[in-house]
Amino acid sequence: MQAISFQLYSARNFQPFSEVFKTVAQAGYTQVEGYSALYAELDEAALAGLKSDLEANGLTMPTAHFSLDMIENNPSRVIEIAKAVGIEAIYCPHIMADLRPTDAEGWRDFGKRLEAAGAPLVEAGHSFGWHNHDFEFVALPSGEIPMELIFHGGPNLRWEADIAWVVRGGADPFDWIDRYGSRIGAVHVKDIAPVGEAADEDGWADVGHGTVDWPKLFPILEATPAKYFIVEHDNPKDVKRLADRSIASIRTYG
Repeated sequence: MQAISFQLYSARNFQPFSEVFKTVAQAGYTQVEGYSALYAELDEAALAGLKSDLEANGLTMPTAHFSLDMIENNPSRVIEIAKAVGIEAIYCPHIMADLRPTDAEGWRDFGKRLEAAGAPLVEAGHSFGWHNHDFEFVALPSGEIPMELIFHGGPNLRWEADIAWVVRGGADPFDWIDRYGSRIGAVHVKDIAPVGEAADEDGWADVGHGTVDWPKLFPILEATPAKYFIVEHDNPKDVKRLADRSIASIRTYG
């Protein structure tokens, strides 16, 4: 089984991160995934301190999210942060609703835009791709699917496949893995609570305690080029519970 990572965005409400690192390390994780707010404003000394804190807990940060704005407008800063912390794979995580294309040409152009934005990062030795949510799987009036159009526009983009968002978008994750599994560089492993449950956690669940068919999905995903499997929950009430129960479930899937 691949090493299991933990998306630190899941713990944004459980500061300080120095304690979060201890929690996830004690649960058995050896990797974490960063997000922009964690390091975007850190100077060189603070970045070194972040890496040192990770190492003290036996953790690395091989993957990370950076905003499209920073990737496009300050790629040298992205590369600087990645080098300082030890980040290998970089993913652009989101685009706000008011900035999203509304037609097929726009989504195809967005794929081109992403690939162009990531070119300096790839040239510096990093892999680069897009992290999906649900909106990319909602058909346009033409019947075309934005996620397919992004891939068409950016033929070299890697895919950080957030499977639970694929499901929430009304798509079949098995079909998407079958057709685009060769693009998957990382996987977000999270779960969806049964209908009517966990409203105070936005309907998400700890991995293995929801409705996503992870026992069947996990071995299929392990057969793709995915190097990183990252536990995530967008709004947990208890980060230790999330970390402990999710990795315990995943260990039964290998």
